[in-house]
Amino acid sequence: MNPITFQNISRHELIGLKVKVSRAANKQLTGLSGKVVDETRNTLKLFNGTRSTVIPKEIATFDFHLSTQEIVRVEGKRLVGRAEDRIKMKVKGCR
Repeated sequence: MNPITFQNISRHELIGLKVKVSRAANKQLTGLSGKVVDETRNTLKLFNGTRSTVIPKEIATFDFHLSTQEIVRVEGKRLVGRAEDRIKMKVKGCR
């Protein structure tokens, strides 16, 4: 399997990655961080060691921490959809 990079993160499995919500329409979600423990079509579930929080993908921007010590910012709109369907999508790129 190819390593996760900023070019292909939207086509990879997100469960297990460390993430921080850098922006969100709901200001209470901004700044939340943790490990992705579950993913649905429209949400990511984060666990921070004590509690789980469900974040809607559509309204948030995420900073994913990759194993290469790189941080990749991805708009949640690019992640909407089931993980198995995102793999088939063409990627326009991430910042």
